[in-house]
Amino acid sequence: MADAATSWLRGALELAVAAALAESDRHGYALAQRIEQCGLGGLRGGALYPVLGRMEGAGLVESHWQAGEGGPGRKVYRLTDSGRARLREDTVRWNEFTAAMGRLLDQPGKGQE
Repeated sequence: MADAATSWLRGALELAVAAALAESDRHGYALAQRIEQCGLGGLRGGALYPVLGRMEGAGLVESHWQAGEGGPGRKVYRLTDSGRARLREDTVRWNEFTAAMGRLLDQPGKGQE
């Protein structure tokens, strides 16, 4: 199941990141932890940071450097108003998609040869 969940997460990573940032501003590691806490599997920086970069370029998130407490600083991401609007739109589309997939998977005779 972990391999399937990881594969599915790649397709929905921007939505997952936006949802986690809607809860609170977070740095990359905290974002990855939150997504994993929700049962969506582990997330590596090589997958997360390019998505954050694209979202920032599109104006969906913004970032600032936060001084570290006894260590290096870190980049903290925040969802913009445009990002919140996109999250609302994408949530509607996601719910439509999962409902359609549920109808397909619930068809009588599925998996029978």
